[in-house]
Amino acid sequence: MTEQNPEHAPPDVAVAIVVEDGRVLMVRRRVAEGELSWQFPAGEVEPGESAGAAAVRETAEETGLRVAAARLLGEREHPQNGRRMAYTACEVVGGTATVVDSDELDRVVWATRAELAEYVPFPLFPPVREYLDGALAE
Repeated sequence: MTEQNPEHAPPDVAVAIVVEDGRVLMVRRRVAEGELSWQFPAGEVEPGESAGAAAVRETAEETGLRVAAARLLGEREHPQNGRRMAYTACEVVGGTATVVDSDELDRVVWATRAELAEYVPFPLFPPVREYLDGALAE
């Protein structure tokens, strides 16, 4: 179930959940955000931009990987930072994931389901966890 804000405010941050070959793309921020240093590609939604379009744009800007938004997985207020988040499953269209935005990132990895706990120190948002449980079946 998607957590909705009663005012239906647009999300502040779009998150791309990119899966390819049984692995999910993770990026490490140069500066940790609270307990987070590893996360999914993400960034602020610009005025007039959909969450899916922002997830696609941020993935390209950060990693050079070209993706297409497949479907919105859910929205919530993030328990660690209080920001409105929208999570979008994305499919790889082309390119190779590398650190393109070296001001923000210092590393990218493709993680298996078993490795995810090493990168994310708290439970995943349930719709994201459910999607990855199916997409990363080992």
